[in-house]
Amino acid sequence: MIRILLAEDQALVLGALSALLSLEDDLNVVGGAANGEQALELALSLKPDVLVTDIEMPRMSGLDLAAKVREALPSTRVIIVTTFARSGYLRRALDVGARGYLLKDAPAAELADAIRRVFAGGRAIDPTLAEGAWEAESPLTERERQVLAAAESGASTAAMAQMLKLSEGTVRNYLSEAIGKLGAGGRVEAAKAAREKGWL
Repeated sequence: MIRILLAEDQALVLGALSALLSLEDDLNVVGGAANGEQALELALSLKPDVLVTDIEMPRMSGLDLAAKVREALPSTRVIIVTTFARSGYLRRALDVGARGYLLKDAPAAELADAIRRVFAGGRAIDPTLAEGAWEAESPLTERERQVLAAAESGASTAAMAQMLKLSEGTVRNYLSEAIGKLGAGGRVEAAKAAREKGWL
């Protein structure tokens, strides 16, 4: 039996995924979590074979969760299942060690097959996204990404500096670099462009 942990913040989707996967003879859903922190706690205690997670969840994103699971439980494979058909997200998912990336509108049988393939050591990537992933590498550094994410919330330069423990001048420099790299007219436009590409 392949032991599966599900992480999904929408209760209906979580319930549907659990019910569909439980119909398979060789798959056993051992737990479900409604946010990233709960998913990490459950993963550490249950040590599932495969973690199936959404990207955007409260308390910890699926990408951050995947990175932490890879570090703490290297034998647990991670599959991202999301509505975001963005090659930038796929690229980031692969960079943090995810072995699978599927869209939520994929048939249930496709997810079951992906779980088996990933459990066996393979990869399961939505074919329509796979091709663009290698062209979707973000030009942003990690610090530029953090500053843009803070700017997205509308925070002032002073607030961002305090939040990120940087000087205001350093924050302005990172913003300027990110805006230039994205060819944007300002911080809000740059943050929006980066979000649409899946880089935030």
